[in-house]
Amino acid sequence: MKKSNIRVATDVGGTFTDLVCFETDVETGKHSVVTAKSDTTPPDFETGVLNVLAKGNVDPSEVSFLAHGTTVIINSLTERKGVKVGLITTKGFRDSLEIARGNRPDFFNLHYQKPIPFVPRYLRRELPGRMSYRGKESEPLDMALLPNILSDFKSEGVEAVAICFLHSYANFAHEKTAMSEVQKLWPEVAVVASHQITREWREYERTSTAVLSAYVQPAAEKYLQQLANGLKKKGFKGSPYIMQSNCGVDSLESVSRIPITMVESGPASGFWGAAELGKLINEPNVLALDIGGTTAKCSLIENGQVRIMTNYWIERDGKSAGYPIMVPVVDLVEIGNGGGSIAWVDEYGKLHVGPQSAGAIPGPAAYGKGGIEATTTDANLKLGRINHDYFCGGSIKADMKAANSALNNVGKKLGITSTEAARGIIRIANNNMINALKLVSLNRGFDPRDFVLIAFGGGGGMHAVDLAQELGVKKVVVPAAASVFSAWGMMMSDLRRDYFVTHLADLVDGAASNIEKGFSDVESQAISQFKSEGIEKKNIKFTRYGNFRYKNQEHTTEVKLSDGKVSDEQISLIEDEFHKTYEHEYTYRLDMAVELVGIHVVATTEVGKLTMKEMPNQKTDESEARKGEREVDYALDGIHQAILYDGEKLMPGMKLIGPAIIEDSGATTVIHPGNKVYIDGYTNIHIEI
Repeated sequence: MKKSNIRVATDVGGTFTDLVCFETDVETGKHSVVTAKSDTTPPDFETGVLNVLAKGNVDPSEVSFLAHGTTVIINSLTERKGVKVGLITTKGFRDSLEIARGNRPDFFNLHYQKPIPFVPRYLRRELPGRMSYRGKESEPLDMALLPNILSDFKSEGVEAVAICFLHSYANFAHEKTAMSEVQKLWPEVAVVASHQITREWREYERTSTAVLSAYVQPAAEKYLQQLANGLKKKGFKGSPYIMQSNCGVDSLESVSRIPITMVESGPASGFWGAAELGKLINEPNVLALDIGGTTAKCSLIENGQVRIMTNYWIERDGKSAGYPIMVPVVDLVEIGNGGGSIAWVDEYGKLHVGPQSAGAIPGPAAYGKGGIEATTTDANLKLGRINHDYFCGGSIKADMKAANSALNNVGKKLGITSTEAARGIIRIANNNMINALKLVSLNRGFDPRDFVLIAFGGGGGMHAVDLAQELGVKKVVVPAAASVFSAWGMMMSDLRRDYFVTHLADLVDGAASNIEKGFSDVESQAISQFKSEGIEKKNIKFTRYGNFRYKNQEHTTEVKLSDGKVSDEQISLIEDEFHKTYEHEYTYRLDMAVELVGIHVVATTEVGKLTMKEMPNQKTDESEARKGEREVDYALDGIHQAILYDGEKLMPGMKLIGPAIIEDSGATTVIHPGNKVYIDGYTNIHIEI
């Protein structure tokens, strides 16, 4: 009889692949935690997963549940490592993909160039046939041209076909027919139709989503299959669950069909973990910050709820409109600032940090792998914030000669010392992250002072107090095993699917039956899909949201609906809730009619979610965790002699006061002078500012 239950989560990041393993004794309920990190191994990402399992001494044959998050999708898109795609669309609409939107961010640049479409014009083809916006066929689909189109695609080396027809969100019969015929005529090619991914309107966004999904599908399918095969060879008897961008996991088979849903799976798991941790420590309002080796990502969690949206764009910045992907993604802001972000001086003598990153190879100069550019990590080492004798948990001997040389080069360009350059790098990196946190809070009508900052990732605890002081946040929480917290978040996730469907209805008397039918139809579809995978209706939980707007506005505001059927009595309550939500976000409300534009249904079921148990306070004094002292440069807070603590020896109930540095094998937490710290029953670090 099995005496322990072993659950594992792995997260492939841009620099490291992380592991969290929970082993629970079936009889006593006690659990032990193993964490590990290893280098990410592009392009064979599955190798890094197997490596980190071995490094953590985890035997896959003993694992009962495995969740996996990956950057393979976003990397394939941003590095242009997908396949050649052919697009089939409605006659007269082959150029929708290139016309795009008139939302150029560099508005006054008369030489602005739109982003180059992923499918060139000669690979965009048309078929006659038309659906109306209400889903009625106005012109039959004519398939006569399809064999020649596919023949041309073959001769051009196309490896994936995307299909997107006009108004298929209302009726996808034409898309389904065309997809079946392509699969019949060309069984080897990957085929993606827009209705498989989204049922929301907006022609350009749906077309872009179908194209980008087709672009990454062969590589993603191959990767997931190699991962499954590699785990099977090592003895894993189950099938891994794959983390999606909507903060839930899904089956490997389901995700393989639509891999674009993994586009932000790594960040999503971290933010879901922050929401779950907030509930555990009775802090439902959270600013979540994930600082990794390459990027910093942040999201706002209100009342324990992570906000999910479909208005997601990649490569969107001050000079490019980017590319839309209409899939459920956690609402986040991501910037190119992490531990490996490179510091550089422009032609005007101004210091910048990021977005370029040293990555894992060669990495920061201190890695000793040939890196010559100064990074945020090098600056933290120089200022004593990171222990150069315990760099990366002692697994790497910090090359301080190379780090000092890199910082000297920056300092010379600015006419300052290497120490002053290091301080400048830290301050600019902090400022970049503060701006990102403001985008998810102040810019959306939220006061950061009403939230707790939960900071994780390898660099989260390093910068969190600086950021909190600037924003006025009263408390910072650094989770236990913060460096692998995104992997921990996967252990807290349910199997989740988000259904977005365009559904138009005015919020007037008598509209309830129409709205209820829309929700019921979507839920029936979900029940059918789950049933085909062996999941019973009684185990599915539904949460309803509506996307509303003032009549004839362009964009919508999402409102959570109460449980139960939509009734005539609820219509006025829903309208009141919309007014409140709209006013909170935009600071005003209008005396206008309100209409429902879209339905959002979240369907979840538990598939091995971890249950955490709080430990009682120990009587151990904080002195038991002390490991020495070190001079630390706190930049704006001056230079102080800081007490060093071994993070693995911190016990529930311990209290300490800054200046201090908490070190564990994967992360460092910087405690500023005067900060009060206590360790909770889950061994999370609470820092009062």
